[in-house]
Amino acid sequence: MKASKSGTKTKKNRVFIVEDHCIVREGLAHLINSEEDLVVCGEADNVSTASQAIEDAKPDIAIVDISLGDGSGIRLTENLMYSHPALMILVLSMHDESEYAERCLRSGAKGYIMKQESSKELLAAIRKVLSGEIYVSDRLNVTLLNKFVNNKFETFDSSTKPLSNRELEVYQLIGQGLKKHKIAEQLNLSVKTIETYIEHIKIKLQLKGTHDVLMHAVKSIY
Repeated sequence: MKASKSGTKTKKNRVFIVEDHCIVREGLAHLINSEEDLVVCGEADNVSTASQAIEDAKPDIAIVDISLGDGSGIRLTENLMYSHPALMILVLSMHDESEYAERCLRSGAKGYIMKQESSKELLAAIRKVLSGEIYVSDRLNVTLLNKFVNNKFETFDSSTKPLSNRELEVYQLIGQGLKKHKIAEQLNLSVKTIETYIEHIKIKLQLKGTHDVLMHAVKSIY
């Protein structure tokens, strides 16, 4: 904590980072630790270790990447909201907000910001979420307001809107090039269950085969 002019120490808000790319984590940590009111209290690079690490670190806010090596940041957000309902979560993603932002907010996140945004905007998003407000871009804010006015919050305006959160997780892992057995291993599910999810994805997205699912998922991610 930093001493103020009156001699008292300013409490720093504790930030936990969940991001599977080391360089990105290091950059985020450097940015956050340079601020007088923020400090990184812990890091994780996957879904499986994040929950316990967050339990130990007791952060005020978690910055969560939507695409993690062993699963989805959306599933992690849902799990954290169950075990730590007071935790503020800001999703940081390379995915276009029109595809995933509303889904993340429904899962319990208090904000969604794309990695293309500036460092200044990221810090503003962190502070806005910490203050108890919802952070989204101005463009998405208008979209959500229109949905509220027209009472259409039951729909997602994205190519993946028919998928459940678990189906979306499988879809994302397919897009990362993982085979069925590897996806099953990471999600602690059977290969047969993963095959069932893939069949659901093909039907819901009107795709003919597994190769079409792969191509569609790769295009969505990259």
